Amino acid sequence: MEDTFSVRRFLLALGAFAVVLGAGTIVFHYALHESWIDALYRSVVTVTLTGLASPPGGNWAEVFTMLLLFSGVAIFLYVAGTIVEVISRGVATGALAERRRNRAIEKLEDHYIICGYGRVGRQVGREFREAGVPFVVLDFNPEAIAAAREANVLFIEGNGTEDEDLAAAGLDRARGLVASSDSDADNLYITLSARSAHPELLIVARASDADAGKKLRLAGADRVVQPYSTAGSEMAKLVLKPQVAAFLDAVSATGGSDLRFEEIEVRKASGQTGRSIKEIHVRRDTGALIIALRKRDGTFDATPDPDAVLDEGDVMICVGTPAELLLLEEMFAPNQAVAR
Repeated sequence: MEDTFSVRRFLLALGAFAVVLGAGTIVFHYALHESWIDALYRSVVTVTLTGLASPPGGNWAEVFTMLLLFSGVAIFLYVAGTIVEVISRGVATGALAERRRNRAIEKLEDHYIICGYGRVGRQVGREFREAGVPFVVLDFNPEAIAAAREANVLFIEGNGTEDEDLAAAGLDRARGLVASSDSDADNLYITLSARSAHPELLIVARASDADAGKKLRLAGADRVVQPYSTAGSEMAKLVLKPQVAAFLDAVSATGGSDLRFEEIEVRKASGQTGRSIKEIHVRRDTGALIIALRKRDGTFDATPDPDAVLDEGDVMICVGTPAELLLLEEMFAPNQAVAR
C-alpha cells in the first residue's frame, strides 16, 4: 500500500472538482436562465450537500442535479480527505522544510559534502560545525537521515554514487568532499564521480585497508584515511609515548586546549612574498609559531629555518591560540583587506 502523498493525484482531483462545478454552472445558467452567480451558487450547494434555495424546474434538470451531486460529492470528499491527510501526516510542513533546505543548499559556495553519515561522517560533521564550516550531508540510509535532521544540518536524501545527487549537493560549487561510507566500493565510485565532475575538488576518502586505500588514491582521492589503522597507531602512541600523545591530543582536540593548528597560504597580494620568516617577526608580532612549510612544489620543510624565504603559493603550518592565529592571518591577508 502506498503511504506517500501524491501531489499529482491531488491536483487532478482539484481539476476534476473545478470541471464539475464549471459544467454545473454552465448548464444551470443556460437551461434555467439563471445569472452566472446564481448558477454557480446552485452548483456549489449541490456538490457540497448544503442544500438548494429552490429545486430545479423539470425532470431532466432534476436528473442532471442528481448526477452532478453524486459526481461532485465523490470528488469533493476525496479532496477534503486528502487535505486532512496532508495536515495529519505533516506533509505540508515537510514539503515546506524540504524547499527551504534545498534553497539553502543552492546558496552554498565553497562548502564541503559528506557522503555517508555514519559514525565517521557524523564525527566529521561535528568537527565542521565546531569550525563553522558549511557542509551538506548526502546519504540514503533512514537512520543517517534521521540523525542529520536531528542535528539540524543540511542534507540531501540520495546516493553519493549518483551524479544527479552529487549535483544536488552543489558539487560544482563545493570546496571539498569526504567519502565516508562504510563501503569501500561506494567510496571508490563516489571518488571517481566527484573527481571526473570537479577536477580541482579536495577529496578525502575512508578506506578499510591498505589495498582499498591504494585504489582510492588511483581513483583521485587527495587523502585516504584508514580508521582501523589510525586507531591502532594512536593506541600504540598512548602506550609508547604518552606525553607526546597527550600534547598532540591537547592541541588538536576541538573545544579543548587554546592551542590550534592552522594552515595559511602565502599570497602575492599580502606583500610578504620574498621575505624570510625572521624578517616578518611572526613570533614577536603575533605570538604564533610557524612549525612547518609546504613549498609550492609539494615538498615539506618540517623544521623551517628562520632564514627560509616565503614564496607565493607556499603554505605555512602554524600553531597558536585563536587570537594569535587571527593576527597571523591578518598579517598575510591582502593589503587592501588589512588597510580596511
